[in-house]
Amino acid sequence: MKMKSIVVFCASSFGNSPVYEAVATQVGQTFAQQGIQLVYGGGKVGLMGAVANGALAAGGEVIGVIPHFLNSKEREHTGVTKLIMVDTMHDRKRLMNEYAEGVIALPGGFGTLEELFEMITWGQLGLHRKPVGLLNTNGYYDHLIRFVEHMVNEGLLRQENRDMLLVADTIDELLDKMERYDAPLVPKWIQKDEV
Repeated sequence: MKMKSIVVFCASSFGNSPVYEAVATQVGQTFAQQGIQLVYGGGKVGLMGAVANGALAAGGEVIGVIPHFLNSKEREHTGVTKLIMVDTMHDRKRLMNEYAEGVIALPGGFGTLEELFEMITWGQLGLHRKPVGLLNTNGYYDHLIRFVEHMVNEGLLRQENRDMLLVADTIDELLDKMERYDAPLVPKWIQKDEV
């Protein structure tokens, strides 16, 4: 399925390596070139700003969603196609989810991980059937991927739920995986023998 709109979660800082900014910019450019609307956190700083600027510079459409209280911290991006102000972080995630057909996490900190895992959890619970992708730029998420495998090995995460998290090193490879994604038919809380 060719996606028309994808939400991107990422850092509001640049990190220590210039590769993170370069790849975030490339992601935005790729979205614009492929006609994918970017939905993101609405900031103009860090990787958030880079992905938005990449899309805008290439003629793409960008929707930013930012809570009022983050305006002074993340400094909302006034150049986006549409900027939506919300009251809470939960409102932000809910609205971003409504606008997007898929989810991608670029490198980021606690906020990025919280957003990523909430979206994958919603998918696991059958609240949506969207692909959720992890762009493993420069091996940034290698340790997290190993930990997720550890969760499976310890019997605390089902393999079919682990497989819901799509991982790739390049945006083209990740988009290809997302377009071919089929969500599990049985939500987590329903046992297979109940279906």
